[in-house]
Amino acid sequence: MTDPIERRKPLMPLDEALERLLANAAPLSRHELVSTFDADGRVLAEDVVSELQVPPCNNSAMDGYAVRLSDVALPGTELPVSQRIAAGQAAAPLAQGSVARIFTGAPMPEGAEAVVMQEDTEPLDDGKRVRIQVLPVAGQWVRTAGEDVSRGAVILRRGERLKAASIGLAAGIGRDQLKVSARPRVALFSTGDELVMPGDVPPEKMKPGAIYNSNRYFLRALLCRMGCEVTDLGIVPDQRAATIAALQGAAEQHDVILTSGGVSVGEEDHVKPAVETLGSLDLWQIAMKPGKPFAYGQVRRTNEEEGFAYFFGLPGNPVSSFVTFLLLVRPFLLKLQGVIDVTLQPVPMRADFASTRPDKRREFLRARRNEKGGLDLFRNQSSGVLTSMHWADGLIDHPAGATISEGDTVRFIPLVELLS
Repeated sequence: MTDPIERRKPLMPLDEALERLLANAAPLSRHELVSTFDADGRVLAEDVVSELQVPPCNNSAMDGYAVRLSDVALPGTELPVSQRIAAGQAAAPLAQGSVARIFTGAPMPEGAEAVVMQEDTEPLDDGKRVRIQVLPVAGQWVRTAGEDVSRGAVILRRGERLKAASIGLAAGIGRDQLKVSARPRVALFSTGDELVMPGDVPPEKMKPGAIYNSNRYFLRALLCRMGCEVTDLGIVPDQRAATIAALQGAAEQHDVILTSGGVSVGEEDHVKPAVETLGSLDLWQIAMKPGKPFAYGQVRRTNEEEGFAYFFGLPGNPVSSFVTFLLLVRPFLLKLQGVIDVTLQPVPMRADFASTRPDKRREFLRARRNEKGGLDLFRNQSSGVLTSMHWADGLIDHPAGATISEGDTVRFIPLVELLS
């Protein structure tokens, strides 16, 4: 039975819960050098400063002919080709009254002011001469030295989570290694005697009340997407001693312990007293739907000089567990890695549905963009319907006590941002 005191506690606003969590998230002090090839998704531990300019010199943006403007007074001008310049070759100064055959990426010869692309020319005498069909303008099809990166510029900032373009940018200035934050070490386990692992028992032999452990699978996938090193500790029996042993062992070698289910106050919910035995625990009733029950705490290591592991207890219902991970645990893990900005930026979009049942809690509705540029709502918003998370491509951040009429503008958080 639920404790009357727990029932009377006011629900904590989601923004306050997130603020409290992030205030406790100290970036990990461990760093490592990794190959730039392997840095995708990692978080920079220092600024990356360019020691050169990119491109290093003026070069051609097209295959064509490098020209002096004074040599092409009229369309149809014919000029001799004095040199041929390919990418990676040195260029001689451009002789007066001539053009240089030039290719994309090749350095511009001294004296040349523009490139005429080959489509606007006509080769003559087997390429020894060329007719320029159009009048060039200064700087046409020329990439100027340093237009991409200037020497001494900070091209990537500490706290950035590296993307494909970031890695290419670092390689473009010659960086073969990058200093990044260590991956958070996360221990994952589930509690509950009703849980069964897929493959252990076929569906036709499942006992009454038994369920397959889906949370363990998607939480591990989410942790890996967040750049964590995950240790899967399996299912812990609903026993106090077993729960304490699992938590203590996990704390020794991990930065974070993540569980789902078992953080209530019932006789079979042993996580709460076990964490309190080994450290501290706050049980929060958060004013959000799905995902009201949430636990945060710390588990001391045996050697107290080595500190503690953070503890998160997520709700057992799969959608509640999924959503609370995305909105509360995800930003915490990113901050542990040194990410500076962990805020979400909802996108205003049109609702192509009506929702006439206001809730006293802030709701996160599973929705999907449609071909008309609006949003459709999944038919069943229950916290136990994991199908809704598979179907959706985002969450609607819907204020408490409000309804939605068809055509209203709503705040949409794309899952591509939450899952990247």
